[in-house]
Amino acid sequence: MKDELPFYRRFLLRLGALTRRQLRFTLMLVGASWGVLREACRPTSWRRTVIFEFKSTLRQAAGGGLFSTLFTAALTGFGIVAQAIYWLGIAGMADTTDSLLATVLVREIAPVLVGIILLGRSAMLSLTQLGQLTIGGELRALQAQGVDPFLVLVMPRALAMMLSSFTLGVVFSAISLSVGYGVCRFSSVITMPLWTFLYDIVGAMKPIDYLGIPLKLIISGFLLSLATQLTGLDATRSDSLATLLPRGFARGIMVIMVVNVVLGVTVA
Repeated sequence: MKDELPFYRRFLLRLGALTRRQLRFTLMLVGASWGVLREACRPTSWRRTVIFEFKSTLRQAAGGGLFSTLFTAALTGFGIVAQAIYWLGIAGMADTTDSLLATVLVREIAPVLVGIILLGRSAMLSLTQLGQLTIGGELRALQAQGVDPFLVLVMPRALAMMLSSFTLGVVFSAISLSVGYGVCRFSSVITMPLWTFLYDIVGAMKPIDYLGIPLKLIISGFLLSLATQLTGLDATRSDSLATLLPRGFARGIMVIMVVNVVLGVTVA
């Protein structure tokens, strides 16, 4: 029957089907975000199993990702901060160092790299677990027993990832700046104390940055967790880890970039 339709109508049908598939996950993400925020405000939602899952995810995401964050921050401090301070001093633009580091490193680079670390270490783990539970039918068994997977699994993990993202973002910024300062101090590029160096960078930040930077870290961690978890919950019998992992990784990267670009434009 569809073959008898004109070409433009077949094109519109395919375009509409593609649009519905793409918007479906976006609407799921918006709905899940509202559901998590609503349930988190209810004291009755925080039962012992929910608190245990929250603490477990927080320990895995923040504690497990701490070493990766420290290592990445050290490399960033050595490769970006120290080089920026050195070459700006050579070019006679040392006065712009503080504002450049505050804008580029703290506001732009830190949220993206922390989001990628959380995606690889924690979000993909949640995707794998929920995907296997969905494909194997264990989630349906939990629902049959009166256990709500959204309340017991999705909500605490999303909130734990949100808190972990903010914590690791602060650690990343502090360590990368400190390592960059140490390299430059060792090379006698700068002579000021560390606290003066950090104070100048904080002072170079705009007032809106004190709102925009935490929002980037909090929202990206929150939506990153929800995007990967929903990918696992939305798995079908025809799916496997070989199909879920690339899909979840792509969605996670997309969430990180969209959040940072949108907030970077709106709070600039």
